[in-house]
Amino acid sequence: MTLTTYRTLGRSGLTVSPLALGTMTFGAGRWGADEATARVIFDTYIEAGGNFADTADVYSGGQSEEMLGRFIAERGNRDRMVIATKSGFPRSEGTPLAGGNSARNIRDGIEGSLGRLGTDFIDMYWTHVWDRTTPPEEVLRALTDAVRRGDILYYGFSNAPAWYAAQIATLARAHGLPEPIGLQYSYSLIDRGVELEVIPAGHALGLGLVAWSPLAAGMLTGKYGRDKISEAGPAGSLPNRAGDAAPSGSNGRLNGDNPFGGMLFTEKNFGVVDVLRVIAAEIGRPMAQVALAWVAARGGVASVLVGASRPEQLLENIAALDIVFSTDQQARLDAVGAPPMLNPYFIFALPRARIFGGQAIEPWAPTFV
Repeated sequence: MTLTTYRTLGRSGLTVSPLALGTMTFGAGRWGADEATARVIFDTYIEAGGNFADTADVYSGGQSEEMLGRFIAERGNRDRMVIATKSGFPRSEGTPLAGGNSARNIRDGIEGSLGRLGTDFIDMYWTHVWDRTTPPEEVLRALTDAVRRGDILYYGFSNAPAWYAAQIATLARAHGLPEPIGLQYSYSLIDRGVELEVIPAGHALGLGLVAWSPLAAGMLTGKYGRDKISEAGPAGSLPNRAGDAAPSGSNGRLNGDNPFGGMLFTEKNFGVVDVLRVIAAEIGRPMAQVALAWVAARGGVASVLVGASRPEQLLENIAALDIVFSTDQQARLDAVGAPPMLNPYFIFALPRARIFGGQAIEPWAPTFV
């Protein structure tokens, strides 16, 4: 598999590379990439055949969009690129109008992104987070209006409950309005919660998953040891996950800081790392490549977001696409980080024959990739 082995994003005609270039690092301080480095990373991705770049209005206070727009203009390859961006997290402090999913903020977000990107339209537009306030009918109206204006071509949801995405998708289908095509959520060997509801909802409604943080904020690279457990916050705490609490001094904008804090440093997660390390040694490949290969091959996954602070990191990520697991290796990886069978999911783990009077049933199972 290569970056030019394209996949459709959900039930649509939008074709994207199996690895998308995440640009949250563009312009970010501390561990991000300055403009010169970001340009080399972008060029490296394009020269490898990639066509899918993902950004957001709040990444580096808008600098990520501006850089991406300049890089595309310099290469003159807008006709070959799928550009995705987002709105939802606050672009400024002191006003509720600059964040959330209201029709006002969605329109303001799109207009700002179009200007920073220097483009006439956005291929894929995401609501960055569920604001728990705006009625779904209003969100659908705002996104439908944006499609009709030609500002965006497709849309989808990130960091929202599966039932919420399903509600809007169902309203759209029932009223003959433009339907969402994608879901963007964290997914990795360590973070597999999307397997309970999000991915099944995607299968049912034709929404392709774009996975972010496939290396679990770097934990699946093997660079952290168990000494980090003592640095983790209280059990169950979610410090600054997905930007809910913006980093100090960031004026509410996502600036590229680690969104997970210490929540990943648990004995359970280090157990996943142990299995990954063994399998990586068997294959003779870096742990990061093995972790990426696992996510990219999961059912329902259309593309996987990969970021980099150096072009060499990006090339290493792309090399993951040619990894093929043995049946035993696949089974061990699938088992080690499987989500707990909470209520009601433990019931679904029963053999299907228990429900059908002891008879074997093979259901029709469509796929979208």
